[in-house]
Amino acid sequence: MIGQPRVVLVGRTGCHLCDDARAVVAQVCQVLGVAWVEQDVDSEEGFPPSYSERVPVILVDGVEHAHFRVDPARLREALR
Repeated sequence: MIGQPRVVLVGRTGCHLCDDARAVVAQVCQVLGVAWVEQDVDSEEGFPPSYSERVPVILVDGVEHAHFRVDPARLREALR
């Protein structure tokens, strides 16, 4: 992976949907060679309050891409 993270997964510890989203994001980003990062909605500041109720939230290039579930094909398309 190179460069600044294009994908941000906003999640929380103990969230099974976050675990599922993490697996999808990691796999898609690895195949495409895209950097990604995970941030904790409960310990990091600056997220809209609604994110806490909709984790995981996936951002691509700073724009909200998905929440709750991540479609691998849709994420791949967004990253091309």
